[in-house]
Amino acid sequence: MKTAESVTEGHPDKVCDQIADALLDEYLKRDPQSRVALEVFGSHGMLMIGGEVTSQGEVDIESMAKQVYRQIGYEDELEVFVNIELQSGDIAQGVDVGGAGDQGIMYGYATAETPSLMPAPIALSHALSLRLADLRRHDPAFAWLRPDGKTQVTMDRGRVKTVVVSAQHAPDIGQDRIRSMLSEQVIAPVIGTLDGVELHVNPTGRFVVGGFTADTGLTGRKLMVDTYGGMIPHGGGAFSGKDSTKVDRSAAYMARFAAKNLVAGGYARKCMVSVAYAIGKADPVMLTARSEDGRDLSPLVQKYFDFRPNAIIERLGLRRPIFRETAAYGHFGRDRFPWEQIVELK
Repeated sequence: MKTAESVTEGHPDKVCDQIADALLDEYLKRDPQSRVALEVFGSHGMLMIGGEVTSQGEVDIESMAKQVYRQIGYEDELEVFVNIELQSGDIAQGVDVGGAGDQGIMYGYATAETPSLMPAPIALSHALSLRLADLRRHDPAFAWLRPDGKTQVTMDRGRVKTVVVSAQHAPDIGQDRIRSMLSEQVIAPVIGTLDGVELHVNPTGRFVVGGFTADTGLTGRKLMVDTYGGMIPHGGGAFSGKDSTKVDRSAAYMARFAAKNLVAGGYARKCMVSVAYAIGKADPVMLTARSEDGRDLSPLVQKYFDFRPNAIIERLGLRRPIFRETAAYGHFGRDRFPWEQIVELK
């Protein structure tokens, strides 16, 4: 059996990711060469933003953070603290010549089991979270929904076994009505038949307090939600708040791009690409790819895909302000992103 989870845009960790990427986008709008590495921490009415920025542009950080928070759907006030410095010159001297902004290991994956070439459990979990968000924003019958929420899907041999949906709600709606409405209007449209499926809807029986009022949030704390649901390894590097000189982000996107196109091109039904870097060096110290049956696809990846940081940025257009939208509901599996494009390998 395999299980994957997703969270809504109002989950505390995802609020932090969205603020970090909204700030990144604002810097890129003003200066596409901006170097940005931001961390966001939220807790009980407080938001702290720290990190390093080198940019010709100026951004009203506090105002942008509060704007994103309100757009997500929260109305309480935040006290914002900002502590940002320039990028270290020791790092910059390696990045300036096209080297990687950090060392590390990144993975990309694709599987033919779904149309998006994503693992089915994470694809379904994201679809459930997106359905919650869509109903909250657009259907008056679901005005009782609040921004925070989580979903989870367990599958066994291609069949859904268990679904968990936890949705923040107004205090004046009962659990029976919540269960009925979410089962009929959220779970069934995504999963299909619910016969034999074990459902857990708000399993504690109440979810009124959410967001930073209930829990802390931190950038980069939903790595499996952001990627493949735990179906493959993860190198540990987070995405949000980082410009694309940081290979934690850009190389992970390129690895997905390579894996997806190898599967789409018929070279494998499942493919995992692995890449590793030394800080300040352009060429990867490792670049491999394997199919589900153990075939070595590394020569194909090395032939068709250039994993030097500047080449990745150029091919995928990663100096554009496109990152806030990645910060909720997964960085992979949505066709609007350039690393999800299917191309002819030649």
